[in-house]
Amino acid sequence: MNGADAAARSGGEGQRLRAEGRFAPPDGTGVPRAVTYDRRLVPEGARIAVEQRVDGAGTRVAVAVRGLLPGHTYGVHVHTAPCGADPDDAGPHYQHRPDPVRPSTDPAYANPGNEIWLDLTAGPGGDGRAATLHPWNFRTGEARSVVLHEHATRTAPGEAGMAGGRVGCFTVPLLGDGGDGGGHGSGGGEGAGS
Repeated sequence: MNGADAAARSGGEGQRLRAEGRFAPPDGTGVPRAVTYDRRLVPEGARIAVEQRVDGAGTRVAVAVRGLLPGHTYGVHVHTAPCGADPDDAGPHYQHRPDPVRPSTDPAYANPGNEIWLDLTAGPGGDGRAATLHPWNFRTGEARSVVLHEHATRTAPGEAGMAGGRVGCFTVPLLGDGGDGGGHGSGGGEGAGS
């Protein structure tokens, strides 16, 4: 499957979203929802699943991957735009409090409390997972993808939030503060980092 399957549902425990995809390169017919830009670090056919829960506690985001380069550490962040043929199409990291300066490398803004950071190291079989919980929710329509970067996220001033080139991207319209899917969700809940 080159695209992604996504489902959003609501219930007494808030809003939930789950999306899965299999990475493929962009081609002449379009861009898959899960796109690889570096087939060594994100091999074609590798898989990704993103789960989000939103409830009164805030947002929880979790990511699970299969088939990546064993032993490699990836920076993983939520970005503002859908994936495209060009790695930069996914826009900047989502920030709860937006930095007025772009690119954002100030640790006051580029930090795991203000962004979604889900860095992970692939195990011997290429599997990995990470999750994060924030007391805030995404703004509706502003959290549109999960991007895998070539190395762990840096934290020092002038390089905070940087994690090297974009090696893979998964278009997933995360729930916003409206509660529905497609980037229009609400509710609070648990969320993952970027």
